[in-house]
Amino acid sequence: MEDCIFCKIIKGEIPANKVYEDEEVLAFHDINPAAPIHILVIPKKHISMLTDLKEEDERLIGKIYTTINKIAEKEGFKEAGYRVIANCGKDSGQEVMHIHFHILGGKVLGDKIVG
Repeated sequence: MEDCIFCKIIKGEIPANKVYEDEEVLAFHDINPAAPIHILVIPKKHISMLTDLKEEDERLIGKIYTTINKIAEKEGFKEAGYRVIANCGKDSGQEVMHIHFHILGGKVLGDKIVG
């Protein structure tokens, strides 16, 4: 997608504070953090939202979750715990139409859902 900010980050056209990258997945710090730790994890394949996932994307989404575990260990918050949020569509608060997973941590998050 030409005007997708996450696609531009993937291409290196927009800088990001990266914490993980491989051939299929990119993770970087959110520029408007909702918690002391707020990392976004995205597939490099453009998929607008969760409702656009196909069976062929199952392995990629599974990989994203194992990557989240690797990031939590590498960044030192695995034992303390964290929350993973994926918004779907504008009513959920999805602002960028490229699926992404928020990792939130670094404090007690309580019952309130943040995204």
